[in-house]
Amino acid sequence: MSLVTRCPICGTAFRVQSAQLAAHGGSVRCGKCGGVFNGVAALVEEGDERLALEPSPQLGLFDPGRQAAAAAGPAHEERIADFLASEPRSRRATLLWSIAVLLGLLLLAGQVAYRFRAELAASSATAREALLALCRSLACEVPLPRHPELMSIDASELQADTRRDGLIILTASIRNRARFAQDYPALEVTLTDENDHPVLRRVIAPRDYLEAPRRAEVLRQGISAGSEAAVRVYLDTSRTRAIGYRLYLFYPL
Repeated sequence: MSLVTRCPICGTAFRVQSAQLAAHGGSVRCGKCGGVFNGVAALVEEGDERLALEPSPQLGLFDPGRQAAAAAGPAHEERIADFLASEPRSRRATLLWSIAVLLGLLLLAGQVAYRFRAELAASSATAREALLALCRSLACEVPLPRHPELMSIDASELQADTRRDGLIILTASIRNRARFAQDYPALEVTLTDENDHPVLRRVIAPRDYLEAPRRAEVLRQGISAGSEAAVRVYLDTSRTRAIGYRLYLFYPL
């Protein structure tokens, strides 16, 4: 059955169904001013006069047992209306918070990927190609991994150059014990006298001990997993009395 109820706050009349009023204890919200009122108590007769009817109000989802409290006074109605009005803001806040968390996780994942891009690139050829393509667009580089604890000098020897006085030849073999390719390390050579005191110290970069042909390509490929790299360097000792030497590898910061 269709009935007419009038908002006691703004005077707007609405057409409602009796079944709807019964289902919600009579509580409705005015679709024009937003006020909450008892639709049963505010029922009016259409009579002969023509009423200006607005669209049906929003039926309040209230406990029918609280119908009397809902009609008790404006203060209680305002409290219910405030609660309902805060609901959309709560959903928006939840959505914004979810978006912020997702963006934060994506940013964290990006930072981790950038920090360990060398290790990720070494894990598979597919990952390396993807990172290289990404870095081309971001103007960054994908370096080879650098783990000195997985590198070792298997053998080294210092000999005098028989063709030139004052020159010695340092030869060494660097082994990559990792399961992935690594960057070529730098070498520090320290020549010592008869008392094992340093008389000459020199840092040798990979560009200094690698052969000139294909040097750029060799540096780009690095030392492959489980393989060795040969080192051959000439040192001038004409101004020193070198008897022994110390040699170790490292990666510059």
